[in-house]
Amino acid sequence: MAWMQNGRVSAMRAAVAAALVACAAAAGWVAAAGVAHAEVAPADPIDVAMRQCLARRDRSSAAGQIQCTDDARQQWQGAVDAAYQQLQHGGATAAAKRGWQESQRRWLEWRRDDAHLLKAVFETTRGSTYAMAGADMQLQPVRDRALALREAVADSAAPDGARDPASRVLPCTQDAACEHALFDMNRYYDKLRGRMPARSVPTLVRAQRAWRAFLDSTSPVVGKDERVDLIGARIATMKRLSETVGNH
Repeated sequence: MAWMQNGRVSAMRAAVAAALVACAAAAGWVAAAGVAHAEVAPADPIDVAMRQCLARRDRSSAAGQIQCTDDARQQWQGAVDAAYQQLQHGGATAAAKRGWQESQRRWLEWRRDDAHLLKAVFETTRGSTYAMAGADMQLQPVRDRALALREAVADSAAPDGARDPASRVLPCTQDAACEHALFDMNRYYDKLRGRMPARSVPTLVRAQRAWRAFLDSTSPVVGKDERVDLIGARIATMKRLSETVGNH
């Protein structure tokens, strides 16, 4: 038991770091600007508080580490809500506000379905390390959404305002980077589907359909580069889940 106690802090730190590393590795074809976008606020107070929490002696157990992660996720959810309200009451055009409303609705629907997917995958695993990894995978999309909404708020304050959804991005079939990204994502999706228990495949299908609806609704208000970033994040998730399901 001693090695477990001494290793839990480092295990959780590794799990948290792995999410960011996996995203960069799985989406290595994304431009450097895309990677920087994902880490736009490395010194955010929520991140700092989480690191401090993970380092506390009284949070060294698996349960304590998960609690630190869950606390950070709740704080990032608060940041999502605050940024979304700023965007809706700020200087964005009416069309842009409607676009973000649809994006937010689809994001919430996707997160609900993806929670069921994560549960189905991690039910096939054993061990506290996987429980901690699951908590981290619930955190990352919320953090990403908060950063995206904060960026949209900043853009809406610029002279040109937020992107108008009427200005559509090209279809993915006409964008080489997008098409290549979707190819990679589908490859990992098929790998995960092949490894999932048959009873859980419908859960995966629903979650992926919800994610695609989120992608389609969000692309017009963020642009083609950010669309590739969104797909890159999904690649990282599919890759990580496909390598996790069934592990003991």
